[in-house]
Amino acid sequence: MRVSTSAATQSDGRMFTVVVQGFGVGRQRQGERRFTVPYNRMQALVQTIAQQGGRITAVVPADQGATQAEPAPAAAPAPEAPSPAPKSVKAAPSHAAVPVNLYKPKSPFVGTVTENYSLLAEGAIGRVNHITFDLAGGDPQLHYVEGQSIGIIPDGSDANGKPHKLRLYSIASTRHGDNMAGHTVSLCVRQLQYEKDGETINGVCSTFLCDIEPGAKVKITGPVGKEMLLPQDEEANVIMLATGTGIAPMRAYLRRMFEPTEREKNGWNFRGKAWLFMGVPKTPNLLYDADFEHYLSQYPDNFRYTKAISREQQNAKGGRMYIQDRVLEHADEIFTMIEDPKTHVYMCGLRGMEPGIDEAMTAAASAKGINWSELRPQLKKAERWHVETY
Repeated sequence: MRVSTSAATQSDGRMFTVVVQGFGVGRQRQGERRFTVPYNRMQALVQTIAQQGGRITAVVPADQGATQAEPAPAAAPAPEAPSPAPKSVKAAPSHAAVPVNLYKPKSPFVGTVTENYSLLAEGAIGRVNHITFDLAGGDPQLHYVEGQSIGIIPDGSDANGKPHKLRLYSIASTRHGDNMAGHTVSLCVRQLQYEKDGETINGVCSTFLCDIEPGAKVKITGPVGKEMLLPQDEEANVIMLATGTGIAPMRAYLRRMFEPTEREKNGWNFRGKAWLFMGVPKTPNLLYDADFEHYLSQYPDNFRYTKAISREQQNAKGGRMYIQDRVLEHADEIFTMIEDPKTHVYMCGLRGMEPGIDEAMTAAASAKGINWSELRPQLKKAERWHVETY
């Protein structure tokens, strides 16, 4: 898994429509007015509106906004400095006791496959499996916490006769394992396939894992990672943005929060709000959907579940519905949650989801007179903005 912890945005030239109430004089002040500006002029417009008594009611990308927008008003002379991003409270101390690199590539742990089954329903695209390994018998014991990853070294050698390199996979189980015995780990693995010179190429490690039989031995390294760890606060709010097998750490979080046996055993009684956004191409590609729907029915006050199914749903422009479109739809609610210092955001999956989500957050922040490009690194520094994409 290739991991990136920040998104590079290219939205400076993107046009946004700003809807304003109570701006201007006379009759104009009583009605609604709309202005279209590029992102790099958004802060100046927000300041001018505030200085002239206006109230922003919406900010949307211009290609999704209302028509007949006016030119942006001239900025007032000598405006005040842009509204700084609000100070972010650090949510939790560092997780110093989290296990890291108990097993390394030169001396991996050898686990045993206990189960391997497909997660996809009939009609799905691709191949995605849930695979569980028994970790018993290690010295030291290979243990982990939710949000970490392990490395898998596939059997065999490459074209140069050298052992295959390890690949990292996000862990899909809680620290107690799916069977609650405390010595298993589960992965959610999509078989990588791509075309090269007219030939279909299968990813070495992902194919190895999807094909492996129960009872087989597998070389495992790790665990690694502290970027995606859950907060220790039982009243934290957790927003999860996942595409495809990026659902793996989210499944671990949600099992820790809502599985009855976990709640009995882990001594961590989640009382906050959890909101999962899941993006897939088709309904049969929804992973662990029955589990999440069950949590929704059992904990409606604590869990919210929003799906973006690109080949079956349409966004506001009539195009395919991607996860960033869902984030844009709910940007104001999301941003209101983010203003709470107990809120954490987790993003995992395809790197292509990042720019669209960044644009949605830019628009929502601008509507509140806040510069998202300043706030995002503050959230990161406060350990409240967590990204693992590939």
